[in-house]
Amino acid sequence: MTTEIKLPFDKEYVSSFSKEMGEPEWLTALRLEALESVETLPLPRPDKTKIDKWNFTQFEKHIVKSDDFASLHDLPFDVKALVDVDVEEQNLYIQRNNRPSVLKVSKELQEKGVIFVDIFTAAREHGDLLQKYFMKDAVKVDEHKLTALHAALLNGGVFLYVPKNVELSSPIQSVFIHDEVEANMFNHVLVVAEDNSSVTYVENYISTVDSSNGIFNIVTEVIANTNSKVQYGAVDTIAKGTTTYVNRRGHAGRDARIEWALGLMNDGNTISENTTNLIGDGSFADTKSVVVGRGEQTQNFTTKVVHFGKNSEGFILKHGVMKDQASSIFNGIGKIEHGASKSNAQQESRVLMLSEGARGDANPILLIDEDDVVAGHAASVGRVDPLQLYYIMSRGISQKEAERLIIHGFLAPVVNELPIEGVKNQLREVIERKVK
Repeated sequence: MTTEIKLPFDKEYVSSFSKEMGEPEWLTALRLEALESVETLPLPRPDKTKIDKWNFTQFEKHIVKSDDFASLHDLPFDVKALVDVDVEEQNLYIQRNNRPSVLKVSKELQEKGVIFVDIFTAAREHGDLLQKYFMKDAVKVDEHKLTALHAALLNGGVFLYVPKNVELSSPIQSVFIHDEVEANMFNHVLVVAEDNSSVTYVENYISTVDSSNGIFNIVTEVIANTNSKVQYGAVDTIAKGTTTYVNRRGHAGRDARIEWALGLMNDGNTISENTTNLIGDGSFADTKSVVVGRGEQTQNFTTKVVHFGKNSEGFILKHGVMKDQASSIFNGIGKIEHGASKSNAQQESRVLMLSEGARGDANPILLIDEDDVVAGHAASVGRVDPLQLYYIMSRGISQKEAERLIIHGFLAPVVNELPIEGVKNQLREVIERKVK
């Protein structure tokens, strides 16, 4: 069943916008084909969450033309805490609403042939390379209505390409700032690690204003080719009143590793998909996610690892805290395809509920089509352990402070995995603010 919608932008607008941005013909054609398919494709169907009444399409502005920041010292206070404003030689991209505002690329990256640019520059200057990977192996344009809408209305994002045999020791960072009420983001992040390469990429979505009817449609593709390693960290703090769809997808080749550390701290209704396809033999995925829900928001988080290659390993760890009237679904899926012998699929989901009206639903799912494998899961939903609380309070600590310490300890396995200290501290502060 499809849902009939009226889009705010037509083919003439999309074609004109693509031409204005200097995009190659293949990308313009892809946009137009995607726009046409939006009408007929169904919405995604997240388990136990009805989204047919959510607003994913009705908005007035496709592009908000924000001013550039004169320097890093002019960044909003919350953003300055994430970056080192006094370091000139660093790898940093800052997008303000829909405008690429700051880009710093170190000499090391330039000399090694690494490409780190905004998505529009990538289309203009590295079009053939972008076309090779853009919505091909990981996320497909026609998966459903929201992926097609994303492709048609793409208005921001970055492209990171690491050549063969290049190992990067310093993290690469992107910060996507939302500071205009009318701004909507259709961001695409594409990370490609060629054979025998390694990279750490960290991103932040940060809102400094609330929105009454904002839309974020975010797609990430991580392509880890043979024997490469990608560490991907993210902290999302998108404002109340914003409907968010985020799809982070990994594609791992032979002996490749993709490691995710995700802090999902949005205040609006959210659908989050995180899937890693272990295509090659010996491939590896480790996904750690932490969530805090509050107010009356509804969220659905699906984490999935699909094993195609032999001897592949996939691990899922999800910890969530729910308070007030917040409701969240946590789906963990480990799927071992026929032929993926000697694979290992493991997952764990834990949810703490701090209020009578809060709801957390943890659903561990194993789908096994091969005999010679190892698989396991664990799930729990409950309140703060009274024995832990008693033990801490017996040391002279108040009940409120004891609960705070337990919550931070509960979420620490994910927080501690983030590779940039400023981002790690930001996540701790967001957690503190949301559970206070």
